[in-house]
Amino acid sequence: MPRELRIILSAGCLVFVFEYLVLPQFASARKSLHLLSSLNPLIVLLAVGLEMAAIYSYVELTRTVLYPFAPKRYNTLRVNLAGLAISHVVPGGTAPAGALSYRIFNELGVPKETNAFGLAAQGSGSAVVLNIIFWIALVVSIPLRGFNPAYGFAALAGAFLMLAFFGTIILITKGQNQADIWLRALARRVPKLDEDTVSQLLDKVANRITLLVNNRRTLWWAFTWAGLNWLFDGACLWVFLWAFGNIVSPVDLLVAYGLANILAAIPLTPAGLGVIEGVLIPTLVGFGVPHAGAILAVLSYRLVNFWLPIPIGAMSYASLQWRKGPLSREVPDSDEPSEP
Repeated sequence: MPRELRIILSAGCLVFVFEYLVLPQFASARKSLHLLSSLNPLIVLLAVGLEMAAIYSYVELTRTVLYPFAPKRYNTLRVNLAGLAISHVVPGGTAPAGALSYRIFNELGVPKETNAFGLAAQGSGSAVVLNIIFWIALVVSIPLRGFNPAYGFAALAGAFLMLAFFGTIILITKGQNQADIWLRALARRVPKLDEDTVSQLLDKVANRITLLVNNRRTLWWAFTWAGLNWLFDGACLWVFLWAFGNIVSPVDLLVAYGLANILAAIPLTPAGLGVIEGVLIPTLVGFGVPHAGAILAVLSYRLVNFWLPIPIGAMSYASLQWRKGPLSREVPDSDEPSEP
């Protein structure tokens, strides 16, 4: 597909989602603004603290998958925030965000094969953990709340993701010879692509996967930090619901939260803008949250979760560029993956 056509389609999808999903929510929220007068500032600070804990968990996840070449926490935080800002302003922003993170981590001394595999494992592994959380919540929720067709779609999409994730790992580690034959054959059909280079890259990635799988402690902390990232972020939403006087059971919250984030993975808008709001609000209403309270809680959560990281990420990127010279080729931080 030509680049210009992709831009037009992405812009069209963004306008459609914003007009039909986001703007109506703001229009409805105006009728409920009086509820803001009862908002406790300490509860807002708690919600912001939980979102900061979610970001910190993602930093530790990044350092775990890049072990033993992980940069220092402060630098990893700034790289993650810069990538987060890009993913929040560009449709399908995970690709340019990943490219930015890859470039900066290379400048910080992370080997290319460790960098490429680590960032890929971080994104796909985090998505797998989200699906596991969603499935567990579904198993508990369906007998109590009944079945919704949207749940089945999200669960099916998650099943394909997990099959692809674990299938790729098995193919590379257990069937490396066959994978090497396939990749060499593919490389011969692509101009200017050297099959020996592709084979060497496959070997390095396979060694990296084997190292991670065999190091059970590192693997355990990777899944733990990924889970904490999602749970802290979901807790931020729960606190905003509580702030507006609505107590939601953790199971119902995780079903709504998981459903919204899984459907938001379809790269129509930046970081699911409009999609998450359009799924979360009616799902929470279906779980008994008053419509006005659901709108204000979700929009308040998205202010912290989506909008606030954009200027902070921009400042993080600027600080990385300003200190680019001294930070280049940083000595890797060889600490063991940290525990929560």
